[in-house]
Order: sequence, then C-alpha cells, then structure tokens
Amino acid sequence: MQFFPNPSTIIQIGDFAIRWYAILILSGAFFAYYLSLRELKKMGYDASIMDDLFFGALISGVIGSRLWYVAFSDDLAGYLSNPIRIIATWEGGLAIHGGLFLGVLYGYYWTKKHKINFLRVADAIVPTIMIAQALGRWGNFANQEAFGRVVDASFYAGWPTWLANHMLIGGSYREPTFFYESMGNIIGYLLIIYVYKKFTKVKRGDMVYAYLMWYGVLRFFVEGLRSDSLYFMGLRSAQLVSIAFVIVGMLGTLGLFRKMFPRKKPTILFDFDGTVMDTEPAIIKSYEVLYERYDKLDILTPEFKKTLMGPPLKEIFAMHFDEDKVEDLILEYRQINLELHNTHVKPFEGVRDVLASLKNQGYRCGIVSSKHSDSIEYALNMYDMQDFFEVVIGLNHTTYHKPHKEPIEKGCKAMNVGHDSLIYVGDTVMDIQAATSIGAYCVVYASNEEKREKLTQLKPNKIITSWYDFEAILQEDVEWTRSTI
Repeated sequence: MQFFPNPSTIIQIGDFAIRWYAILILSGAFFAYYLSLRELKKMGYDASIMDDLFFGALISGVIGSRLWYVAFSDDLAGYLSNPIRIIATWEGGLAIHGGLFLGVLYGYYWTKKHKINFLRVADAIVPTIMIAQALGRWGNFANQEAFGRVVDASFYAGWPTWLANHMLIGGSYREPTFFYESMGNIIGYLLIIYVYKKFTKVKRGDMVYAYLMWYGVLRFFVEGLRSDSLYFMGLRSAQLVSIAFVIVGMLGTLGLFRKMFPRKKPTILFDFDGTVMDTEPAIIKSYEVLYERYDKLDILTPEFKKTLMGPPLKEIFAMHFDEDKVEDLILEYRQINLELHNTHVKPFEGVRDVLASLKNQGYRCGIVSSKHSDSIEYALNMYDMQDFFEVVIGLNHTTYHKPHKEPIEKGCKAMNVGHDSLIYVGDTVMDIQAATSIGAYCVVYASNEEKREKLTQLKPNKIITSWYDFEAILQEDVEWTRSTI
C-alpha cells in the first residue's frame, strides 16, 4: 500500500488506485447535490425521492461524459479496437457536455415519470452544476489535463509553487486554463444565485437559461486557449456546443419557449372551514353544547373560542379531557355538528359564483381539510356544490394533519397531478404553513379585519377579503408556487 505515489493518485494497492480525479469529481457532485436539495426542500420535495434523481443523473452524466470524450477523441479507432479502454475513466477523459446531455435526458425522463415539472427542478439543480464543474477541473489539474498554451516560467511568478510545478507538462510550462474555468464557474454560480435570482423577477426556466449563457460564454473563450481540445470537422466541439448553449439561453430568457409551450392552468385546492363554508357558528355552538354536557362550559372564553378554527378536534379535546375519552368525544362532537349544519353552516358570499366560473374555465379543484370528509360532503350536498370539486380529502384520509404537507400531497395524488403548479386557498395560520411546506402558491381568504392583520404577518402570496377578487389573481403572470419559481 502506498499513499500519494504520484501527484494524481491518493492511494495505490497493487493494481488498484484511488485517484484525485475521481475523488474531486464525486466531491463536486455531492456538493452540488447538497446545494440542490436545499432548494428542492423549499419546493416541497422529500430528500428520499430526490436521491433517485441524483444517483440516476450522476451515473448518466458519467456515462455521457465518457462517451462524448471517446466519440470526439483523436484515438477513437484505438478505443473501438480495445473497447475495455472506454470504461477506464480513472485514466482521465470526461467531457462535461456529454454528461450534461445524458444527465438532462435522464432528468427529463425521471420528472415525467414522477409528474414533476422538469424546468422547476432544473432551476434548482442546474446552477449547482457549476460548483461540481469547478471542483472537477481540479481533477483535470491532477491528471495534467485541460491545459493551455506553452508559457514562460515567469508566467507563474507569484503563483503557488506546487501549482506551477504541476503545470510543467512535457518539459514546458502550460497555461492553467483549468483554473480559469474553475474560477469562472464559481463566479457564475454566485452571480446567478445571489444576484440574478434575488434582484430580478425570474420565471420558471430562467435559472437554466442563465447557466447556459454564462457557461457557454465562459467555455467558448477558455476552450480557445486550450491545447488539448476535442475537435469535430476541424472545429473545437466544445466551442460549437457553447455557441448552442448561448443561443438557447438567450431565446429562453427572451421568453420564446414560454410562447411556444404555454403554461397549463394551475390545480386549485381549498380548505373548507372558514374558506369555502362559513362553519364557525356551527363549530362554536358544537363545542358549547358538548362542553356544557360535561360541565366545562366556563373553559370556552371569548378568547379561547377564537382558537377553535383550524386545529383538529383531537388536539383541542386533549387539552381538557382524559386521553381515553377523546375518541368518544370526537364522535359525539361530530354528531352534534352534523345536526347543526342545516341552521349554522352556509357558503361565503360569492363562493358559488366563483367556483362555477372556475369549472367553466376548465380549472380543476379539490378540497383538503382537517375536517372529517363526511361532514364536508354533507355540507356540499346541502348547497348542491359537490360537482365543483373532484376530490375531498379530510382528516380521515391522512396520517398527519395540517400544517404537515401530507394532506395536500394526498389531494394532488388523488387528482393525479404534481404540486409544481398548485394554488392552496385557506384561512388560517396552519393553511399558510401547509402551503409553504409543499411550496404551493398560497391565497388567504380573510373574512374579517382581525384575521387579515394576523395572517398578513406570514406573508401569503395573496390575501383576498372577497371571493369575487379570486379570479383576478389567476390572470397574473406568475408561477403558481410559494417562491418565485
């Protein structure tokens, strides 16, 4: 066993070797994964499902990078005569463009399979590729690849000695074009994430287009300085692809693709209590009847009554009753509440007109509530509103309740849609938190000024005080997500 037997190798055990090239490539990939996952969690995706995408894209990227390098290598005939050499990636020879193409193809397949918007995920992932590329270029440095023209030793005056010494290749000092591209990628990442994204109104796909333009320009000029480029019909293949990247990036930024492929209508999911139906009188009265039966009516102070809208029954009853009585109390409450529906429950003004208009326009709607679905369906049938909603997801359909994202996920699954173009309409803090947890565009219906002031602090995407204002929101040119993309 030998440690660092040569500048490109970390450890050598017989014929087996672990090289800096592989370690740096993988380190860059995992660092990019970490950065991507941070953004994807904000979009409502779980780490477990994204692992499949990462590893599939990584393997596809390595295969694509190697095949691209082999295809445009001067020694293509040699690779074909000895195919085992094609898999010898540890010897160096990966071309990032091939990795991008095959990795993107895998990502497109994967997102379609999982009903996820390809561009939204790409916006989170693609800019981080520059970090992977930046680290990967140091793997080229270890292998003495991706170098430029011959330079005089004085070129490296002021540079670290270890770097200058390793750029002595074939008896001549070479320009460190790997370093130019590595630094250019880091600068590009910082500009796209911390300047472009934060200070412009980006739309879906814009982060991808920004990457294509930045990396296209960077690679075009760096490639022109390299002495070990791959060629296609006498032209540097990387420069040809870079020109294509810049063109696609510019057309995308100018909105051409958005005109060619118009966005689909968002799916709309509604809370029920306090959003579609004014059920507060029935809820308050049901608690009063039940608590009076058990001589606890004094607990229901005016201030406490304000907290009853939103939390599940189990959570409220657990505050005042023994645990073994809670389930029976829930059944008792529901029976009381159901009996009060005819006299204490009604739709909010304008909600029927808006829902009818949405249906006529082709919007798909559903209900996701912490209320039991039987009570919801009973109220909808009372007012002949059941046909406005494709699904009704109640507390009885879920393991967790809001603000957990599971109820909204169940609603999307029941409608066979993803959550990348999703509006969630509610009226409580938990509704806003649930929308945020899954990355849905959040609209709050505030039926009174007190509620509006409280919910404004959580910064939902929109607040409406009249149902007739809802359709105007749908005319806005925005992405139907909690964040901008």
